[in-house]
Amino acid sequence: MNVDETNLPGLGRRKDFMTASGRRIGVVERREGQTELIVSAWDDPDTCQASIPLTTEEAATLGNLLGGQHLAMKLTEEHKDVPGIVTRQFSIAPDSPFQNQPMGKACIRTRCGVSIVAIMREGEVLPSPGPDVVLHTGDLLVAVGTQEGLDAAADILRHG
Repeated sequence: MNVDETNLPGLGRRKDFMTASGRRIGVVERREGQTELIVSAWDDPDTCQASIPLTTEEAATLGNLLGGQHLAMKLTEEHKDVPGIVTRQFSIAPDSPFQNQPMGKACIRTRCGVSIVAIMREGEVLPSPGPDVVLHTGDLLVAVGTQEGLDAAADILRHG
């Protein structure tokens, strides 16, 4: 996918791409640190049809949602020929007992046989996270296991 990057003098930088449906979607990263999600006219990237200002946390969450979905779909495709193996995403909620705790404290693999294969955090992928990785609110954990194991893991991450 081709991403166009344009300097916006005095404002910041715009990054956008053309979707298969013919729409331009991107972000404007302002010099002061603010981010805007934008939709532009297909034939004129300077004609903004919609603009949504995002806080840093909202931008990170959107990145996690989009990146996590892509990663989960890829893993699902890779495991489609392995009967009984499922991929699921878990979000660390503000009230999770494992918020700001090392992932190993949850003992997910030991307790339910589920592997956490990646963590999406602020739009970045942390592949194959070790037990010492500290979990934060908004982290999106990508897990692989049986349906029963994943249900148990969801319960553990919510209630301990």
